[in-house]
Amino acid sequence: MVKNHQKHFVFSFEFNQEIEIYKFGATGWPRVILGLLLLVTLGNFLHLYKKGSEAQQGRVGISDIEEEITYDGIGSIKKLLAILSLPLIFSWSLKPVGFYSATPVFIALTIMLLGEKRIKWILGITLFIYLVLILLFMVILNAPLPQGNVSPFYDFSAFMLTLNTKLHQSLNF
Repeated sequence: MVKNHQKHFVFSFEFNQEIEIYKFGATGWPRVILGLLLLVTLGNFLHLYKKGSEAQQGRVGISDIEEEITYDGIGSIKKLLAILSLPLIFSWSLKPVGFYSATPVFIALTIMLLGEKRIKWILGITLFIYLVLILLFMVILNAPLPQGNVSPFYDFSAFMLTLNTKLHQSLNF
């Protein structure tokens, strides 16, 4: 698997072109993703070397006992439908509401649908994921995101873009 990532990284030099609005060029974000994949792969190999492949006590989602999944009650069917429909609702809401306003709501609802009930954890994880996404798409990739066209969501998007512009100007991106 590592060799495959290396091959893709080498191929990225074939389409390395300058882009006027992005100083890292056309290969900037693919190289970042390939680098992250390489780090994750190396981390998995290191973990496998240190811990082995046996199931470890206390890890979430890991169990030697197979649990049977049942859809006996209407509640579990509603939850399944909610989990399946939430990404569709999120993508539909991007045009009127925009990425900057819809994303934290989507993240929080996803966390709640997956079973988390502690409000501090929901808020903390939502904030962390949102900040990582904003950092990745706005600051590093400088990618245009849907702004929305309904007030006050559009106003919040304009505020975020103003912050981004000031940050890029202060850091000379």
